Amino acid sequence: MTKQEPPVAEGLAVVAPLAVLVALAIDRWLGEPPTRWHPVVWMGHYLGWLGPRIAPQAGASTLPAFRPWLGGAVAWCVGAAAVCGVALALQSAMSEWAWWAQALALGALLKPLLAWRMLRDEVQAVDTALGQGLAAGRARLAWLVSRDVASLDESQVRESAIETLAENLNDSVVAPLFWFAVAGLPGAALYRFANTADAMWGYPGERGGRVWTWAGHWAARADDVLSWVPARLTALLLALLRPTARLRALPAQARLTPSPNSGWPMACMALALDVRLRKPGGYSLNAQARAPIATDVAQALQLAGFAVGAVGLLAGLLLVWGALT
Repeated sequence: MTKQEPPVAEGLAVVAPLAVLVALAIDRWLGEPPTRWHPVVWMGHYLGWLGPRIAPQAGASTLPAFRPWLGGAVAWCVGAAAVCGVALALQSAMSEWAWWAQALALGALLKPLLAWRMLRDEVQAVDTALGQGLAAGRARLAWLVSRDVASLDESQVRESAIETLAENLNDSVVAPLFWFAVAGLPGAALYRFANTADAMWGYPGERGGRVWTWAGHWAARADDVLSWVPARLTALLLALLRPTARLRALPAQARLTPSPNSGWPMACMALALDVRLRKPGGYSLNAQARAPIATDVAQALQLAGFAVGAVGLLAGLLLVWGALT
């Protein structure tokens, strides 16, 4: 009889789950890679180079909306195809390696596509700076948000920091891991490209002397689609980790923000901590609650940290189940 080859499913089943653990471990101990080696920075270079070529200058003669829309859509699709192609090629190149080598390499490649440590440290830095004075807190917050911080008071600085933490918990951790569980390294890379494109192109109106209303429309809608499930998963994780009767108001509160997705983790964080989170001139989540204080920032960071651990475990379990079925 011909000797049968030993089964490899058990070994391959742990590659992707271990890669998640490796990525989170690298994130915890080493943080972000150098800028010159960071794939998200490369994505930003591509988007920054093409942006002026697809978005019309402010005050220029009016163009048909279809033209910048088509330019933005084609540029986004070309970039997304390149990102997915590179990620797929790298993932495929490891297919013949030992399972433990695949897990280490795949985790190292996944790490730059998520950023929990940087998010945690930057939010903590805002609260630390507030301890030195309002001006220092505003200056540190300006690293995190695009809104004007000059008129924010102390409580509004903390509200903005907690909002950023909740929104980017999805964008920087949960969504990349969700798409990694669904479609491997190409899925995580595609999400990070879409999220970066939305940040750079997706704002309506004028920005940087260019009009993005139509040029960035495709990028904004693509990010909305790819973030829809992860944003609600982020809210669900936060709700399960800190259940309260106030969470019954979550759907109504989440709809108060203009984004179809970011309101879910932000509203859930506001309700879980029972604090008010506002954007001046925009929305107010859990409006009847008190303003956040320093201990609320610490609790928000702790809750977000538990959520990172939970989504890592969940992604690992889903990947094991998918490999063995």
